[in-house]
Amino acid sequence: MGKHQPVLIAGGSIGGLSTAIALARAGFDATVLERSAFTEESGAGLQLGPNATRVLRTLGVLDAIMPSSFRPEAIWLFDGTTGRRLAAVPLGDQAEKRYGAPYLTLHRADLHAGLRAAADANAQVSLTSGFDVSGFEVQDAVTVASIDGTMLEGGSLIGADGLWSTVRKTIAPEAVLRFSGATAYRALLPLEGLPDPFRAPVVGLWFGPRAHLVHYPVRCGAALNVVAVVDGGHESQGWNQVADMSALGSGFTRWCKESKSLIEGAPSWRSWSLFSLAPLPRWSRGPITLLGDAAHPVLPYLAQGAALAIEDAAQLAQCLTRSPEDPTTAFRAYEAARRARTTRLQHTSRRFGLIYHLSGPARFARNLALRARSGESALRKFDWLYGEA
Repeated sequence: MGKHQPVLIAGGSIGGLSTAIALARAGFDATVLERSAFTEESGAGLQLGPNATRVLRTLGVLDAIMPSSFRPEAIWLFDGTTGRRLAAVPLGDQAEKRYGAPYLTLHRADLHAGLRAAADANAQVSLTSGFDVSGFEVQDAVTVASIDGTMLEGGSLIGADGLWSTVRKTIAPEAVLRFSGATAYRALLPLEGLPDPFRAPVVGLWFGPRAHLVHYPVRCGAALNVVAVVDGGHESQGWNQVADMSALGSGFTRWCKESKSLIEGAPSWRSWSLFSLAPLPRWSRGPITLLGDAAHPVLPYLAQGAALAIEDAAQLAQCLTRSPEDPTTAFRAYEAARRARTTRLQHTSRRFGLIYHLSGPARFARNLALRARSGESALRKFDWLYGEA
């Protein structure tokens, strides 16, 4: 097994495509195995902190996605019950100067399209659609099977196949996804005609008892992506379900009229149950490893799921470059380099979710602390996250 054999990548979403591009730029042949036709049709938006956009710049993708992205000026924090603005964390020029890369919001499909175009343009990347990985075996090479019986060989395999990873079932069969007890809802609506503060060029984050609300512009400011997370709901696999509007509305009955108007004004909502996974005992087994949500799914409270997969891609390519003929050693080094950071983010995201949903005296204490902190000091608190990973 070595550099002369292609690296097989299970999953052609953000993590898989980022990995293929990073490997190709390092001189490796990469074959991406995707069950769909490499399309991203979900109506989801996402936030990309400087830690992610810095990597996308090195991959040659940042310039391609900038025209469809939005560069928010700040994060505004609100109390959802009173509607009072509690604090503002500066982004825009201040964050870009501090971290050397922009903070962006964009539609997930626009990021996927930029990555797909970069992968298509590189002769060392092969995109194989309609390949639904059912299993694999390791002998002199790694042989991966599709459910339709198709077989492909490579020198190593990277499982970038998401939260419900097939590859993870072999690497860490003891791993069990658990329902976190919360449900997320998303909607996309035109920005034009919305009242303040939803038209502002910012990320809005509203806190409330047992629920919170996030909104930000996407599609270069033409649309507003809205995400609501409510404690409760039912455990259900999949992240594009028709939303239960009564369950969504129940989380915001005591909220201020501004935030409730945004929820009521969205034409349709989709939902997904939030799952968590304890840190795995291992990500790798021989020439097989995991990446992104397959390795370390993170709850969405720090908006870092896509960013972590992009970071993983860059680190993995660096490790394979140092051990091109020995993927087993490279994957051990990759896991060692990434584990502490991803574990910290898993734990911190879970803690932030608890903070967002506080009620009673704890809610007042949180609000007082936020009002007392300057915007610059609030941004400094994220140096560990947005600085060099």
